[in-house]
Amino acid sequence: MLALLVAGHLHAATLAGVTLPDSATVAGQRVELNGLGLREKFFVDIYVGGLYLSHRTTDGAGAIAADEPKRVVMHFIYSKVTREQMVETFEEGFAGLPGVATHRADIDRMIAWVPAQVVAGQEIVFDYSPGKGTSMVLDGKVLGTIPGAEFMKLVWGIYLGPHPPTEDLKRGMLRGSAS
Repeated sequence: MLALLVAGHLHAATLAGVTLPDSATVAGQRVELNGLGLREKFFVDIYVGGLYLSHRTTDGAGAIAADEPKRVVMHFIYSKVTREQMVETFEEGFAGLPGVATHRADIDRMIAWVPAQVVAGQEIVFDYSPGKGTSMVLDGKVLGTIPGAEFMKLVWGIYLGPHPPTEDLKRGMLRGSAS
């Protein structure tokens, strides 16, 4: 049994002391860890971002457009990030993306789900399920779901689009391989 546990961890990926599993289940389907990236701000490590896709890729536009189960994980490593800091970051991320005006009500609804704070070790996850929508999850609890593929494209555009929080985060998530 110990050998099975150790073998399972050999396929996980680690960055900045955070280990994410090599696969997850979204909408009843297996998704693979495509890559990990580090979100830094002013030389401070904020979170490790993980991208899970049905098919590994290095193409951000393709990953955004794919109407298939997928996941973005933000595993926080900074001691405390406030709601105001997260909202500001989400708003900056959405700002340069096409379709923001059309989806302003959905963005506002998602922003309303942002917790008062997150601390090191907590995870915010975005899961996309085709036909259902994009769910925001905090530590395994679904905070809400916004229907439609277009909103998913906005959320994934934050991380994989032309103006990600950092190029290192995007590059790491689009490595195409968790190792």
